Amino acid sequence: MKKTLIAATLGLTALAATAEAKDWTHVTIATEGAFAPWNFTEADGTLTGYEVDLYKVLCERMEVECTLVAQNWDGIIPGLLAGKYDAIMAGMSATAKREEVISFSQPYGSTGQTFGVLKGSDLEELPLKGEVFNLANNPDGAAEAIEAIRPMLKGKTIGVQSSAISARFMQETFGDELTIREYKATEQHDLDLLAGRIDAVIASPAYLMTTIKEPANAEMTMAGPRFQGGILGRGSSVGLRKEDTELREMFDKALDSVKADGTTKALSEKWFGFDVTVY
Repeated sequence: MKKTLIAATLGLTALAATAEAKDWTHVTIATEGAFAPWNFTEADGTLTGYEVDLYKVLCERMEVECTLVAQNWDGIIPGLLAGKYDAIMAGMSATAKREEVISFSQPYGSTGQTFGVLKGSDLEELPLKGEVFNLANNPDGAAEAIEAIRPMLKGKTIGVQSSAISARFMQETFGDELTIREYKATEQHDLDLLAGRIDAVIASPAYLMTTIKEPANAEMTMAGPRFQGGILGRGSSVGLRKEDTELREMFDKALDSVKADGTTKALSEKWFGFDVTVY
């Protein structure tokens, strides 16, 4: 009897596992639509950008049909966990904190974080402009760069996007030496910077490069060093539910393919002006 019950239980477990297994013929992907050039929304409502071009190629390589949907940044991970969509491609860096709740594919791009300031402000003179410091691979160099800019940032108000890695980086690096003001969307902190309500923003240089080219943002410029790695993550990656291991493997295989044949290089040069591929 015991053996029969065990066999029956195992059989039911196997059936349940089979029932829960997903046949990945269609994948719904969420993006923010407000983080140029990774992803943004045209005047007519069309989603475009690096990730919009990239997801189409990845889905073709995976041989699946895909649908792209827009989702506000602050609800993008909860939406994934709630099953509203299957994956996230929204300029999201793979960090240890995020990996506590979701998993990530290998990275498909990395630009790091730098400062956006007003032309003519004292912060335009932040040292080490454009120099790149990796928090993981060059911790001593990164520490020296942080100490070089610390005196000029003391007492300032810095705008960051809510739930973005830059918010945590600024808090853990500078603490109470400055004020961190969070915004739901990057465009909102840009408006406050232009209005003089904050002293600087910290964001992806790729985003800032696009932003400062717009006539309305002519008074903005980039300043100071660029930080990447460590707390700032391995790079932008596809966010997935932890249990969807097969889908993650499919994305990883497709990403291997587009890196090997130069597709990510071509797309990143089209949208960023430089190669953001993570090799």
